[in-house]
Amino acid sequence: MDSPRAWLSCHQPQPAARLRLYCFPYAGGGASVYRNWGRGFSPTIEICAIQPPGREQRLAEKPFTQFSPYVEAIAAAIAPTLTLPYAFFGHSLGALAAFECSRILRATTLSAPAALFVSGCRAPQVPFRDTQTCELSDELFIEELRRLNGTPKEALEHPELMALLLPLLRGDFSVYESYEYRPESPLECPIHAFGGTGDTRVTQFDLAAWGAETIGPSSVRMFPGDHFFLHGAQRAITQAMTLELQGV
Repeated sequence: MDSPRAWLSCHQPQPAARLRLYCFPYAGGGASVYRNWGRGFSPTIEICAIQPPGREQRLAEKPFTQFSPYVEAIAAAIAPTLTLPYAFFGHSLGALAAFECSRILRATTLSAPAALFVSGCRAPQVPFRDTQTCELSDELFIEELRRLNGTPKEALEHPELMALLLPLLRGDFSVYESYEYRPESPLECPIHAFGGTGDTRVTQFDLAAWGAETIGPSSVRMFPGDHFFLHGAQRAITQAMTLELQGV
C-alpha cells in the first residue's frame, strides 16, 4: 500500500490547524489544482490535496482505470492522517471520490467528515447520461476535452504533449465512467453542492439531489462559469466554504 505521503500534498502546513480539508482533483487534475487554496482560509484550516498516480510528481506511475480501487486506495492513505476533525471537497470526479471515501471511512474508521463539499458533479444516484468518453477515438476524445474547457488550449494543440497526457486523461475518465452507485444509509454530515451557471453537464437539479445522501443540512450554490467554474470562482468558493466551516 502507498504511504499517505505519496497520496497527500500539503503546500502550506498549518501547525495550529483545528480542521483538515482534503481536496480531491477532477479527471486529469492533480494536487497542484489546490496549490493556492490555503490563502483563502484561516490558519485554523489546513489544506491537504489528493495526488493520484500518473501526474505531477507521480508521473511515472500507472494511473487507475477503475473507480473502486481508486477510491479504496485514497481512503487507505487518508485514514492514518485523521488526527483532526476533517472535511472533504471534490470537483467532478473528485466529488464522487470524496463521497465514497466518506462512506468507506465511516465504515472502517468510525470517523466521518464534518462536512462534504461537492462541486460540478451530479448526485451519485442520478443516472449517468453522458457519452462514454473513454471509448472515443483520440480525435473525438480531444474534441470532448476541448468542449469541457478544462484542458489548456496550448496542450490540446500540442500533439506531442497530448500523446503523453492521453493515457492519464483516458484513465481518469474511465475511473469516473466506471462508477456504480450502491444505496447505503445517508451520511450525517452536511453536504454543500456547488455548480456553474453555464455548466451544460451538471444541472441545478442534479446538484439538489445530493440532499438525499445526508440526514444533515444540505445546500446548493451556483457560481458564474462553465463546468470548470472553480478556477474563476476560487475566492468566492473558499469564502462560501469558510462560512459553512465556522460551526465545525
